[in-house]
Amino acid sequence: MAEPAPTRSLADQLRRWPDERLAALLRARPDLVSPTPQDSGQLASRAAVRSSLLRAMDGLTRLELAVLEALVVVGPCDLARLAVSVRAGAAQVETALERLLGLALAWESADGVRALTGVSDGLVGVGAVGAVRPRSPEADDDVPGRLAEAGREARALLDHLDASGGEGTSAASAPASAAEATSPVEELLARRLVVARPGGVVVVPGEVTLALRGGTTTREPVDVVPALATAAREPSLVQRSAAGAAFEACRRVELLLDHWSTAPPAALRSGGLGVRELKSVASLLHVAEREAGLLVEVAAAAGLLATGPDTEGDLAWLPTEAYDGWAARPSADRWVALAAAWLDTPRLPSLVGSKDRRTGKGRNALAPELSSLFAAETRRMALEALAGLAEGEVLAAGTGGPSVVARLAWLRPRRPGSRADLVAWSLDEAALLGVTGLGGLPSYSRRLLDPSLGAVADALAPLLPEPVDHVLLQADLTAVAPGPLESSLAARLHAVADVDSRGGATVYRFTPESVRRALDLGWTSAELHEFVGSVSRTPVPQPLTYLVDDVARRFGTLRVGHAEAFLRSDDETALTELLHHPKVGSLGLRRLAPTVVVSSLPVDLLLPRLRALGAAPVVEAADGTVHVARPDRQRARRPRSRPAGLSDAKAAAHLTAVVTAIRAGDRAAESRPARMPASSPAEVLALLREAAQGRRTVWIGYVDNAGATVERVVDPVAVDGGQLRAFDHRTDDERVYAVHRITGVRAVDA
Repeated sequence: MAEPAPTRSLADQLRRWPDERLAALLRARPDLVSPTPQDSGQLASRAAVRSSLLRAMDGLTRLELAVLEALVVVGPCDLARLAVSVRAGAAQVETALERLLGLALAWESADGVRALTGVSDGLVGVGAVGAVRPRSPEADDDVPGRLAEAGREARALLDHLDASGGEGTSAASAPASAAEATSPVEELLARRLVVARPGGVVVVPGEVTLALRGGTTTREPVDVVPALATAAREPSLVQRSAAGAAFEACRRVELLLDHWSTAPPAALRSGGLGVRELKSVASLLHVAEREAGLLVEVAAAAGLLATGPDTEGDLAWLPTEAYDGWAARPSADRWVALAAAWLDTPRLPSLVGSKDRRTGKGRNALAPELSSLFAAETRRMALEALAGLAEGEVLAAGTGGPSVVARLAWLRPRRPGSRADLVAWSLDEAALLGVTGLGGLPSYSRRLLDPSLGAVADALAPLLPEPVDHVLLQADLTAVAPGPLESSLAARLHAVADVDSRGGATVYRFTPESVRRALDLGWTSAELHEFVGSVSRTPVPQPLTYLVDDVARRFGTLRVGHAEAFLRSDDETALTELLHHPKVGSLGLRRLAPTVVVSSLPVDLLLPRLRALGAAPVVEAADGTVHVARPDRQRARRPRSRPAGLSDAKAAAHLTAVVTAIRAGDRAAESRPARMPASSPAEVLALLREAAQGRRTVWIGYVDNAGATVERVVDPVAVDGGQLRAFDHRTDDERVYAVHRITGVRAVDA
């Protein structure tokens, strides 16, 4: 069997690739897909565009960049020559070369593997590995001899230039010979060991750099992946620590969104959350503002929080319709939803509260500008670095974080200078959310990174504390929850008591204000007594019984109605006491009768001011009955998003369609006649009808709606009414063509 002819270009190589490998290229470089290339030639041309090349090179490791740099400097070569030029093992170089070929950054010519045109420009500057310039056009094999002839000062300057990036500035010009040189720079220019560039720049050409380094493009090995600084830690401690943080994150998100259901914060015009509102969140959750910003951002990323109109029609941050379903799920499932959203979001929660260097303004939570293209990738890569640690090993305190930065600097040398901050933020956020614990990665988080290991919730659920259905009442008007409370119990307890402290056991405190809040929501004193007695494993202390009875006795003695507003009470003493209060002057009160007082303030202003004075009024309806002001729970519509599985399936189907279109374009190009046949409409009709009857494939030239002539390979089905109905190989579907727009027809050999 004859050997296949060597490829003449990247386009020629792409035509020979199997569909699976071509699809892998398009998956790795998605910018090549839109719009769909006409054929392999257009795909190859698009792959060599500078912006696409730089984007592809941004994903290379230090070793892969070094191999690519060697291809540029050494020129077309085989694997053996390449392995000698790079300070790395032959197997590692081969693996790196395979990836470069798969990304179409290099291609296999008859002379050996070549770097794609334009790659050399991207290797200079940011992300340069060996800082080796391309070979100069006048390069020869006498470089070692010219180096040996260079003086000591000239050689020292050359070594300095090589160590400094291979570039320097000088106003010197090259003399006629080295003997006439008056400075080390002039001697180097005369011996062609440096090359002058416009603007007074001198550079060390590639062939000189290779000679200086003994024939290699790098000064040090490039296949050594930086090790992580680790310490020993009992795996069970890592598991329990991370699971505890995971549970707390879920509980706090639930508490936050439940609170915002009835008291949503206003959304800023920019779409963010105000500084004052964030401080309120931190106070409500008993966390620092930084952690509060993280929880708010993660809730929004998970689709549990969005903007919507409140009861007044103003734009506010509200829990979405998905929150109710999320809150009803087990804790492990709820955490998986939050952690997966955090892992994939481009948002940067750790920037919340920091100052923008350009404007000097603080950054608000949920503001649109708090995002980065590299955030999600950095999180995943940092966690994958931890996943590579052996069981019982965690990041060392102090040095563990910088070692992860060094590892990612090797994996992505061309990534931005903010890499260290992104890694530090990722590790801190992971610890707060329970993705990591004590610097290590628990087993359930490994499943989060690799779903093939099993369901995440199944591994996390046994580690989470079991919810309890009781509290322990104490004589100091507090109730201790000896563990996480059931959701329904926690919601009712929050209605009648305030959180005093959080931790392993949450402490709730009963106050006159909290009891009055429960009465405002429609509770009766009998229901309060029954509730605290049923949920406590200890006897109800007498002070709590007295507190409930005392607040209930005074509750409703004042009744507020609409007059602008009026106050009515059967207890004349209560009204007299209120009228003589030292701070009652701003209420505009006037007594009309022993049991009736009117106010110039509307009810919505009068009620909170009366409560601030220690009174416990209730609103009276028009018929004289008590009106319970229980706020409604508000919801926003969840932002539209496609399920991950559906998006993946759609992307795979799109890639298949693109590969089909490229193959059809290649076939059309191969079938293109040397000269466009001058076909009359009658000849075109005859050829098309003949092809339809014989079920043969034909090439057609067609003028589209934009006036451009395109080529298609089709299987004619029928010709009728001036239209051709045919199966188009490019779109993989049946289409209709106007016969008068067909410029030529030619049979395609099977």
